[in-house]
Amino acid sequence: MAKILISDDHPFILMGTKVYLEQRGHHVCEVCSNGINAYNLILHHNPDIALLDMSMPGMNGLEVLEKLQTATVRTKVIVLTMHKELTIFNKAKALNVKGYVLKEFSTDVLEDCVNAVLSGSTWFSKELTESLEHDLPNNESDVLHKLSFAEKRILELVAQQHSTKEIANMLFISEKTVENHRSNIIKKLGLPPEKNALLKWAIRYLGQA
Repeated sequence: MAKILISDDHPFILMGTKVYLEQRGHHVCEVCSNGINAYNLILHHNPDIALLDMSMPGMNGLEVLEKLQTATVRTKVIVLTMHKELTIFNKAKALNVKGYVLKEFSTDVLEDCVNAVLSGSTWFSKELTESLEHDLPNNESDVLHKLSFAEKRILELVAQQHSTKEIANMLFISEKTVENHRSNIIKKLGLPPEKNALLKWAIRYLGQA
């Protein structure tokens, strides 16, 4: 049986998660809806696991994780969130998060995540890891530095899954110009000449899916 703290600013999710965990034999020592309260309660209770929402008043989940880096607690953090952005996911991993669960799938996988974290493993939603499991390349800054301002802007729009026609309309340029920029970006990034290679790279590394 694990000692668990839950923090979420959505009352139905908060209480639903509490019931879910208690039905599976865990002890929920505290619930709250504010990141500052969550941090202080973690320090007070030193639970096995803190289950944190990403978006909360006071402090968000990442801010709580960051403050816990210098705290002398044994608590392992699981983030329960709707955020699928790669940048947020990678920041959480960099801050030593042990679990990352998407709320839309939580009723199916939360128990697996808790059990994995309790056993000393990490557990991240496969819906994220299947497409976003890789960090940015080590030479990312060098690679992106090769791109012009216009190319960087187009790459951002590609990451947001806009079509060539949509990008042309948004930037007030021709579709041919967009295609030329895309070709140049592909060459500069050293991507293989396969369909959607640029789109896959942009979604994976810029996290705008």
